Amino acid sequence: MWRILPLFIIVVLVGGCELLQPREQSATKIIAKAGDQELFEENIVGLIPQNSSATDSAVFVEKFVDDWIKKQLLISRAQEVIDFNEAEIKQKVLEYQYALMIHDFEKRYIDQNIDTEVRDTEILAYYNEKSENFILRENLTKCLYFKIPSSAPNLQRFRRSLRNYPTDSAEVWDYSNQFSVRAFLDNSIWVRFNEVIQETPLKEINDKARFLQTTSSIENSDEDYTYFLKIFEYKLVGEIAPIEFVRESISDIIINKRKIELKKELEKNIYEEAKATNAFEIYNN
Repeated sequence: MWRILPLFIIVVLVGGCELLQPREQSATKIIAKAGDQELFEENIVGLIPQNSSATDSAVFVEKFVDDWIKKQLLISRAQEVIDFNEAEIKQKVLEYQYALMIHDFEKRYIDQNIDTEVRDTEILAYYNEKSENFILRENLTKCLYFKIPSSAPNLQRFRRSLRNYPTDSAEVWDYSNQFSVRAFLDNSIWVRFNEVIQETPLKEINDKARFLQTTSSIENSDEDYTYFLKIFEYKLVGEIAPIEFVRESISDIIINKRKIELKKELEKNIYEEAKATNAFEIYNN
């Protein structure tokens, strides 16, 4: 059995992927066998991605056959070791099939009825009510950060412009666009402090909270680069996250709650409709 596989793949490659060509005898052509289970050509033909090249189709078929054989061998070994209850397995398969059908039906109903617009007032209300759920596990900062090659020209001019920020903001942006290899240029948004310093010598700082509390501006360098960091605000581990930082998460939570409510609504509507039309009966024994 195991020596048939490579030969089959070679035939597919040389023959321009015969599996793509439906033939009357395909139902009887065996591709592989494991124990008393057989895999036929017709089981694979419809699964091959359309417009696949002969090589891509051959790779797909080889993997499919290999996976099929492994699965059959596992099933065979499992049957040797475990005394399965066939009726119980069939019931579980049936329940899984029904669960998939219900899931697809609910998803269709939700997609047709969900309101995905989350208003700022809703986000603020949820944030105020559930603020204890947004305790920071990492330090945040609003800052400017620049990683500039130490060989870049006029570094002293850039230092002066950065010290005078925001008065000299145009000069800062212009220089950064020309020479920075990495930068955070928007000091109006919250960013993770560890992400800011991950490529700098500052990542070795032990007490980052203390650093944020005592530092407003710092310049650091290594063999190749000079790093500039200007801190405007910070939030420390253990504090409540700023609403701007968790806005998207709150929006997702609110939408998910709407989905749950729509599922309950669908179930209730179907039940009430069936009850009104006597579509079900309950017998008291």
